[in-house]
Amino acid sequence: MSNPLPTLEPVLSFDAALLQRAQTVRVVFFDVDGVLTDGGLLFSDQGETLKRFNTLDGHGIKLLQRAGITPAVVTGRDSAPLRERLRALGVTHARFGTEDKRPAAEAILAELGLDWSQAAAMGDDWPDLPMMRRAALACAPLNAHTEVLAQAHWVTQRSGGNGAVRELCDLLLSATGAYDRLLQVYGE
Repeated sequence: MSNPLPTLEPVLSFDAALLQRAQTVRVVFFDVDGVLTDGGLLFSDQGETLKRFNTLDGHGIKLLQRAGITPAVVTGRDSAPLRERLRALGVTHARFGTEDKRPAAEAILAELGLDWSQAAAMGDDWPDLPMMRRAALACAPLNAHTEVLAQAHWVTQRSGGNGAVRELCDLLLSATGAYDRLLQVYGE
């Protein structure tokens, strides 16, 4: 008979005030370039835009969904690789090719029956500020523009496209109490 594995003890911890701010979040808005990607644009010989996504971020988005938090994307660009990645992650709330992100986010909030007090937003540049300034929790990756960093309630330790989204997902999961429960599933 084998010995049972010990329970996994989470090593992550967050400031109590930050966790309290994050407790009401039921939807999180993500920008793409500079948040879900590193902000670089690669072009093929045919002029097609190529994007690189981080698997840590993708798994974090899936965990959010398992915890009942809706991931949403509002981006100024549109591309086939982006749409494919969001499809693979099960992200169904997205607005593409919009520079005026506030109305796009508000349309998603209306679809979900939520308001800004239940939203988090992560952006890296000026077009993201209207969402961030209204959200209950405004976040920015480490490499965001200075004006965006100044408006963020919280700045990640990692840069966009390199795990920053996963850090936000972990914060939200911790705030709702889902982090420990979901971690145990993987510790079995």
